[in-house]
Amino acid sequence: MRYVIVVLWMLCWSASPALAQVSVGIALPGVSIGINLPVFPDLVRVPGYPVYYAPRLNSNFFFYDGMYWVYERDNWYASSWYNGPWEYVAPEYVPLFVLRIPVGYYRNPPAYFRGWRSDAPPRWGEHWGNDWQRNRSGWDRWNRRSVPAPAPLPSYQRQYSGERYPRVEQQQQLRNEKYRYQPHDSQVRQRYQEQPAQRSQEQPVQRAPAPAQRGPQAAPQEGSPRPQESQRANPPSSHPQGSPVVPRTQPPQGAAPHEQPAPRPGTEAPQHGRGEAQPPRAGQGQERDRAEHPDRMGGEDRGQDRNR
Repeated sequence: MRYVIVVLWMLCWSASPALAQVSVGIALPGVSIGINLPVFPDLVRVPGYPVYYAPRLNSNFFFYDGMYWVYERDNWYASSWYNGPWEYVAPEYVPLFVLRIPVGYYRNPPAYFRGWRSDAPPRWGEHWGNDWQRNRSGWDRWNRRSVPAPAPLPSYQRQYSGERYPRVEQQQQLRNEKYRYQPHDSQVRQRYQEQPAQRSQEQPVQRAPAPAQRGPQAAPQEGSPRPQESQRANPPSSHPQGSPVVPRTQPPQGAAPHEQPAPRPGTEAPQHGRGEAQPPRAGQGQERDRAEHPDRMGGEDRGQDRNR
């Protein structure tokens, strides 16, 4: 009986960590490196550092200054939630205390970590080259007596697991409501502020409202031209609304009239009041034509005038 109890205890102990590290990876748009945590991981503080690590995960999983950090496949990734979404962080922008985590706390160290001291940080200068070492000179030197206090763990995320894990658009709101901590590290603060902006860029672009949404408009009558066609047929006038439109054939009010060409010698232009001479309209009687144009009478009338 005692033997059976021991065997059952060993099976339970070996199964419990397996549940927490079913698949540790990172999900990115178009990229997946295998991290998928079903529950909130157990985090333990690294002695002497403001950093937590996950001893029961087979992954290089850390928590520093309010954000999660993972080193996977020679790249650093960060997220404000324990199961992502994760964002790539270039070596030039990884926080110093994340770089200073001792080799012994990497649960899945890469092959080039072999032979390095377990109580010292990785030799990032050898791995990333002289340019990185020159730009981040002194990263491995700090006053161990003035190490900042670690950020509080976001324990509220324990209740969001499995199908309850929030969507991207909900994560920021939940964090603001339940976790008021603000990062102190300049690199972390910049990364934390950029995450909402980058996520908003992934949302569909909101287009301008359709014409029907901009305000009520009168429906066009049946048989009337469409707005585009009417604009082409009748281009908009440059005159303000309500002002009379002056024909182009007449000079504007107050301007000097155009000079009329001088008549040829021997001819005299007929005078018909103030307006210009108008051609006779079709359908008018002969009597009206005689009354208005006596000089255009026929030969019979002219003979009668001579006899008189």
